[in-house]
Amino acid sequence: MLRRFQIATEEEIKKGETTDVYFVRTNEILQKEGLTEQRVVAEVTTGSLPRDWDWAVLAGVEEAVHLMEGISVDVESLPEGSIFRPKDHRGTRLPVMTLEGRYLDFSLYETPLLGLLCQASGMATMAARVRKGAGKDSTILSFGIRRAHPVLAPMIDRACYLGGFDAVSSLIGARLLDLHPTGTMPHSLIVSIGDQVKAWKSFNKYMPKDVPRIALVDTYYDEKTESIMAAEALGKDLYGVRLDTPASRRGDFAEIIREVRWELDARGFDKVKIFVSGGLDEHSVGRYARAGADGFGVGSAVSSAPAVDFAMDIVEIEGRPVAKRGKLSWKKQVWRCKECLSTRVTRRSVHDHPDCPEGHGKMVLLSKEFLEKGRLVGPHLPKPIEIRESVLGQLELVELLPKL
Repeated sequence: MLRRFQIATEEEIKKGETTDVYFVRTNEILQKEGLTEQRVVAEVTTGSLPRDWDWAVLAGVEEAVHLMEGISVDVESLPEGSIFRPKDHRGTRLPVMTLEGRYLDFSLYETPLLGLLCQASGMATMAARVRKGAGKDSTILSFGIRRAHPVLAPMIDRACYLGGFDAVSSLIGARLLDLHPTGTMPHSLIVSIGDQVKAWKSFNKYMPKDVPRIALVDTYYDEKTESIMAAEALGKDLYGVRLDTPASRRGDFAEIIREVRWELDARGFDKVKIFVSGGLDEHSVGRYARAGADGFGVGSAVSSAPAVDFAMDIVEIEGRPVAKRGKLSWKKQVWRCKECLSTRVTRRSVHDHPDCPEGHGKMVLLSKEFLEKGRLVGPHLPKPIEIRESVLGQLELVELLPKL
C-alpha cells in the first residue's frame, strides 16, 4: 500500500500492528501449547534514567489507557504527571503501570504501550527540567515541532505543556490543549519585506490586537541596535523583542542579553520583555534568565529528549510469583509522601500505610486503577491544565527528595 506519510493509523495501532514480531510468534506458541487462558500480572519499570536525571515525569498515561481500552485487561498506573525516581528509598524498582489479564489479550500491545510511555515521559521530564532551570516566573514556549516528525506535533506540545511550559506553537497542539497557539515572527517575514522596521510595522498593522507584538531583532544588525530600532518604531505597542542569534554570531549570549536590557531600560523601554530562542536547554535557560531574559522558546532540547527506558515484565502467573533475573515477583503498589515525594513499593497484600523515611508521617497510595476489564474506572484522566499544575507543585518539592 502506497503511503504519503510513514505513519501508523489509529486503527493499525489498536489492532496491534505496531508490535514486534516476536510477540506474534509467542502468541502462536502459547496457543499451540494450550496456554490461551493463562492470566498474568505484568509491570512497567525502569532501572535508571537518562543522562544525569535524578527524577522523571511520567507522561503518556492517557494514551496508554486508550490503547488498552476495550481489551479485557485491568490497568493500574501512577497518575500522569507524577514525578518519580526509578526506585524507592529502599532500592525497589517502582512499577509505574501494572496490567493484569490473559496474556494473549494484551501481549501484542507491549511494544506500542512502552513507546507511548517512554518518549512522552522523556519529553515531559526535559520540559520540567527546563521549567526548573528557568524559574517559575519565566515564560516558556514550546518550539520543538519542527525538529520532529509532524505526526508527533500534538504529543510534543502536550508533553511540553504537562512539564510546565506556558504555551505551544503548533495549531493542532494548541487546539487539543484548549490553548491559543503562540509565536512571534520568522526571519522569512523580515527578509521577504526587505526591511526590519517595515516588517515590524506590518506585523503591528495587520495582526489581531490580542497577538503580542514581539519583534525579532537579529536579522541584519546587532541585537542591541535592532532592539532599540524596534522599540522606537512600535513604541508602547511593543511587548517584547526576541533574540534568535545563530551560534556563529552568538559569542557570550548572556552578555548580549544584558546589553539589550540595559539599552532598552536606558531609553525608557523597561517594560519591553526579552525572549530568547535557539539551542536552549535546561542548563542555559537559568543563566540567561539571570542575565535578564524574560522568556524562552525551547525546541530541540525537548523534541530530541532521551526516552525513559521503561520495560514490561511478568511478575505473576495464575497467582504465583514469577520474575526474570534482576526483577522482583508479585503484584505491587506504590506509596508516596506528600511532603517530600519519597516513595515506598510494597506487595499488594500490604494495607497499612508505611511511614515516610524522612519522618513526615504516613504515606498515601499513589497507584490508581484506570481500567477494569478494559473499561474506564474513576475520574483519573484529568485535563492537561490539571496535570500541569500538579507537575508545577511537585517541582517545588523535588529538592526535598531524600538522597538514595
